[in-house]
Amino acid sequence: MSKISLDAQIKSVAREIGLRERVYHRWVASGKMRPENATYEIDAMKAVLATLIGLQAAEGFMGAPK
Repeated sequence: MSKISLDAQIKSVAREIGLRERVYHRWVASGKMRPENATYEIDAMKAVLATLIGLQAAEGFMGAPK
């Protein structure tokens, strides 16, 4: 597996959150997904994004290469 930069990971997760927010809304409306599952899954991805942003900030603070 190739190394994917932290910046690229953050952008990918942010896109995934947007996709989930659009798609899950329709799935909930159609009965394909329960609202609490949609909320949980979106919140989980937001937590991943926050973790990655925290790692990026720590790298910048420590002067580690990206």
